[in-house]
Amino acid sequence: MYLSAEKKKEIFAKHGGSEANTGSTEGQIALFSYRISHLTEHLKKNRHDYGTQRALQLLVGKRRSLLDYLKKKDIERYRAIVKELGLRR
Repeated sequence: MYLSAEKKKEIFAKHGGSEANTGSTEGQIALFSYRISHLTEHLKKNRHDYGTQRALQLLVGKRRSLLDYLKKKDIERYRAIVKELGLRR
């Protein structure tokens, strides 16, 4: 399994402030980014996996919505997470 409980805790501890703060916007964006990178690698090997392709598109949309929300609420946090994760914006 590519996304274990320990990996989730690590992501939220690094980006969300603490392991228990799973609802933080930055933590959610980081988790989605991790999952997006995993699905992208899977699709490079399995080009005709359309279910995964749709799941990837949905994840990208969710991450985009969270980024738009964060940009509207606090531009400095938005800039920090985009820079930290290396997202193109």
